[in-house]
Amino acid sequence: MEYVKAFETIVKEQLERAERMKTAPQSTDYKALDKIIVGIIDGDGIGPIITQSCKKIMEHLMADEIAAGKLELRDIEGLTIENRIEKMETVPADVLAAVKDCHVLLKGPTMTPGKGDNMPNLESANVKLRKELDLFANVRPVSIPEKNINWTFFRENTEGEYALGSQGVDINDDISMDFKVTTTIGTTRLARAAFEFAKANGNQRVTIVTKANIMKKTDGKFLSLCYEVAKDYPEIQVDDYYVDITAANLIKEPANSKFNVFILPNLYGDIITDEAAQIQGGVGTAGSINQGGRYAMFEAIHGSAPRMISEGRGQYANPSSIVRAGAMLLRHIGYGDQAAALDNALDEALDALSMTSNSTGNSTDDFTEFVISHLK
Repeated sequence: MEYVKAFETIVKEQLERAERMKTAPQSTDYKALDKIIVGIIDGDGIGPIITQSCKKIMEHLMADEIAAGKLELRDIEGLTIENRIEKMETVPADVLAAVKDCHVLLKGPTMTPGKGDNMPNLESANVKLRKELDLFANVRPVSIPEKNINWTFFRENTEGEYALGSQGVDINDDISMDFKVTTTIGTTRLARAAFEFAKANGNQRVTIVTKANIMKKTDGKFLSLCYEVAKDYPEIQVDDYYVDITAANLIKEPANSKFNVFILPNLYGDIITDEAAQIQGGVGTAGSINQGGRYAMFEAIHGSAPRMISEGRGQYANPSSIVRAGAMLLRHIGYGDQAAALDNALDEALDALSMTSNSTGNSTDDFTEFVISHLK
């Protein structure tokens, strides 16, 4: 039976992946590099507009480092839906090779074909890059000072439902099945990264989010492994909630201000971090890190907004999410002062400008020039 063979192939591939993770590279020491190469990937839809906005800001902010040869902002072309379909590759081989020549990436949103798009069944480019570069942690901060909210989400990035999102099986006309994957290494390395972050930031509270009462094998394993890692950090308060009550608690004041660091499997992390960003002011206000050993990728957390392009509103796209990601990138590679300056200028822009995504508000160029003029 074909579906049995398909499942056998999936299991074999995942066992091989688990073995490869045991020899994953260690973190890059950016201070030891003569030059740090930042790959700039435009993406689809509004991606080129907002990504080039961020690049322009970074070129101004980091002009001295670029001139001294310490930093290179390198455009990587070809990760567009048109090129991916033409080559029938989720990430074309030449694009992937160019990506691997860089140290970190600043990436615009890319389109993933859906069921009704009349496009080939290509996997998400983000998912492919996360797997190819082993970017196991998606880290998303959310800050709302006036509500005393300071959240950091550690979302598992290479497993869960997304690991096999394009490899589901149609058993027959009546039944279709998708798969969820949890590995020991995949979970423990995420949990350790979260606890190390919590420790480095004042022994913040850590909350594990699952649906372990229903998904007893995968989420049950995730929960147990996180608590095992927690034993190495006795000074840190740790608890757990199911994902549905977590969604409710994020909007429950003032209890929501008691949370700090969250550890979540892939799908729950995707949903919950969008909710958190909306509480902060919208998904356009948040950036994220996709963090591994050798590589790290920084991006906006929203999609490519093709409707804005089709309606002729692309020039009004709000670049604040990817600019925030740019600040996170600079901090990650050791330029903390410049990152702080960018964050401050970005906050001023968000207060001063009206980004309505149409002609009633400010344009992307307005935003870009405002941030550049307020860098201090």
